[in-house]
Amino acid sequence: MNGFLVARFLSFITGIVSVSMAWPILWAPSGTGEIRSFVVSMVLGLTFSGLLFTAGRHHSDYRATGIREALAVVSLAWVFASVIGALPYYIYKMTPTFSDAFFEAMSGFTTTGSSILTDIESHPRSLLFWRSLTHWIGGMGIIVLSLAILPFIGVGGVHLFKAEVPGLGLEKITPRLHHMALKLWGIYFSLTAVLAALFYLGGMNSFEALTHSFSAIATGGLSPLNNSLGHYNSPFIEWAATLFMFLSGVNFGLHYRFLLGNRGVYRRDEEFRLYSLIVISAILFTAAVLIRGGYCESASEALRLSAFQVVSIITSAGFFTADYELWPTSVHFLFILLMFTGACAGSTAGGLKCVRVLALARQAKAGLVSILHPRAVFRIKVREKTATRRTMKSVTAFFVLYMSVFLVGALFMSALGLDFVTSVTSAAASLGNTGPGFGSVGPAENYSHIPAAGKWVLSLLMLLGRLELYAVVLLFFPGTWRK
Repeated sequence: MNGFLVARFLSFITGIVSVSMAWPILWAPSGTGEIRSFVVSMVLGLTFSGLLFTAGRHHSDYRATGIREALAVVSLAWVFASVIGALPYYIYKMTPTFSDAFFEAMSGFTTTGSSILTDIESHPRSLLFWRSLTHWIGGMGIIVLSLAILPFIGVGGVHLFKAEVPGLGLEKITPRLHHMALKLWGIYFSLTAVLAALFYLGGMNSFEALTHSFSAIATGGLSPLNNSLGHYNSPFIEWAATLFMFLSGVNFGLHYRFLLGNRGVYRRDEEFRLYSLIVISAILFTAAVLIRGGYCESASEALRLSAFQVVSIITSAGFFTADYELWPTSVHFLFILLMFTGACAGSTAGGLKCVRVLALARQAKAGLVSILHPRAVFRIKVREKTATRRTMKSVTAFFVLYMSVFLVGALFMSALGLDFVTSVTSAAASLGNTGPGFGSVGPAENYSHIPAAGKWVLSLLMLLGRLELYAVVLLFFPGTWRK
């Protein structure tokens, strides 16, 4: 592995993250400690960026970037971004310890939405804006942002892109990687702007409209309000958020092709159809349970609450308008399944992704039929294409690895003395980048009571979930670091 080239890449990424702190300063009153915390953080971040650039100053041939360098850059970029992003919280003493600050920053960049803050509204607007901005930066991806801003990376960026956006779903949509990154960020920015305008028309002020749109489009869920979007008690705001969270859970490549005039692209995509079917079925089931249990005064209210919460969970947004932990156990079980399922590959959502669920289901079906017809040859099709044996092995391996990481994480959390429900759902919500879980980490609670060791483990699970395991796990293999 070329460590100098890795340092060179990381210098640009940490520099971008550091400079982005200038935006929250606009929300800070002059002459306050808020400005100082951001300025000091920027100086420290840019100094670190400069040291990395100096270390890699003689290695500017980005075409030499291989898969090993890409894995190191992607994983370390998110860690370094979280360290730098945690500095304003810690310097301003918004969080009592650096462990809490790092947890909050990692939760932001990975669009998880878990928080250790109790009275959120008591904190300065500038820091809350930074909190939501980390969502927006991490939603489309730090590396994709770098590729959009830094066109000179060129061919070497292909490995970086594949390492940050793995899985079955986000193929190249334009011939040049730089142009593709710009197109993706253009769609991302447009969705954010439209939703911010809708929120503003719905009664939010400019600060609330921006922060909530950042979180909704990034499917992150952090809110500057204690009661999240439930604070407004507005059907208009809830339906707008539901629609745009749903759209953010769709493969952004489909959005791009639709804008080019391919009107039937959603209908023809198998993953989108499965995603829509799961969402609609889950909404109807949840609404029926709420109506039957007398949790809502009308069918329209049950449908609105169900639609918002189902979409929020499956897209890993983590917003809430009601304390769904008070709902029936059958709904709890459904929501946990949705945490694992996730939305579409190539979206801002977490979880296994619907395309993998589809591939696993067809592989299971083929396995059952092969028992009856042992000599038959089966072809598993995904998105109307025959999946290769290598692809199916990759999907199976990912599923096994995902469940193994989840079980180890839940076991570790339980070893810290947490109850069963909290241990299981905190691990599932962190790995799936969902945020709130059940038990003592439900929507009415937060993660402030989790021991420091648990926060570091959950931060690791957030990173693993956001980068879909491989980019992080392979760093622990000695072969990754050998030339």
